[in-house]
Amino acid sequence: MLIKKPSDIPSSEITPKSSYLNRRRFITGMGIAGAALLAGPKLFELASPEPVLAGAKIPGLKTTIKTDEMRTPYKDVTSYNNFYEYGVNKDDPAREAYRLKPSPWKVSVEGLVKTPRVYDIDQLMKMSTLEERVYRHRCVEGWSMVIPWVGYSLSNFIRQVEPSSKAKYVEFVTLADPAQMPGVRSAVLDWPYTEGLRLDEAMHPLALFCFGLYGETLPNQNGAPVRVVLPWKYGFKSCKSIVKIRFVDHEPGTAWNKAAPNEYGFYSNVNPNVDHPRWSQKYERRIDGSGFFASIKKHETQMFNGYTEVAGLYSGMDLRKYF
Repeated sequence: MLIKKPSDIPSSEITPKSSYLNRRRFITGMGIAGAALLAGPKLFELASPEPVLAGAKIPGLKTTIKTDEMRTPYKDVTSYNNFYEYGVNKDDPAREAYRLKPSPWKVSVEGLVKTPRVYDIDQLMKMSTLEERVYRHRCVEGWSMVIPWVGYSLSNFIRQVEPSSKAKYVEFVTLADPAQMPGVRSAVLDWPYTEGLRLDEAMHPLALFCFGLYGETLPNQNGAPVRVVLPWKYGFKSCKSIVKIRFVDHEPGTAWNKAAPNEYGFYSNVNPNVDHPRWSQKYERRIDGSGFFASIKKHETQMFNGYTEVAGLYSGMDLRKYF
């Protein structure tokens, strides 16, 4: 039998890591899921879908923002997600996001900028030095994670595209392709998903233009190939799979604010003193790999998720009114 060495194998014959994992997940999942239905919820938890892995290592990263808190396990970060373009359940993105084609990828920069243009993902990644930042991530539903994100300050990108003096806000627009994102066929939100920031918020050093996590390029279900991460705001503000960035002179409409303005404000800063209409925001549950939510310890919610260095952005504002 002839055994090929790696140097003998053309790249066209090499199975992509994501494809291999998807096939393995399907085959093993069929057997495990059947056993899970008989054995009850604990085994069913073990049968949750394996994440769609990115697999491309990002070399030479330096951790510039650190924390003593335990990092959320990679499996939890990549299998428990809100990404309604793939479905409303937390495990839908890990199961369905294999459909996304993150390369080639283009992002158009539009509106009140010196030179509107279209960038490809490689150009965006090379606009500044990539670094790793370990951030707390807080979801409006009350769960939280600690994630090592990879990217650079959004301000570095903004300075290079040169918005005009008339630009006061920046709007982010997510891909909305039914062929790649089956969730956009539903009417749960007004597609495409849009989010926005005041320009001074976007220029804050903590605002991250993000291309990866755990030292690898972003998995599809976590917003590949490019997203923003805003650690002092609830998670839905951190727009994923971005295809357009617009600089405008007015507050842009945002997906959840348009869907339920009494529940989701434009600012959406983490604030324990402003309850969601259907639940308290005073506590959170950290997802730390320990299993069922019932066993996960509650933490008191910190103002601005603990990132108090952003407080000056909202000096003099009534944060109950501008929630």
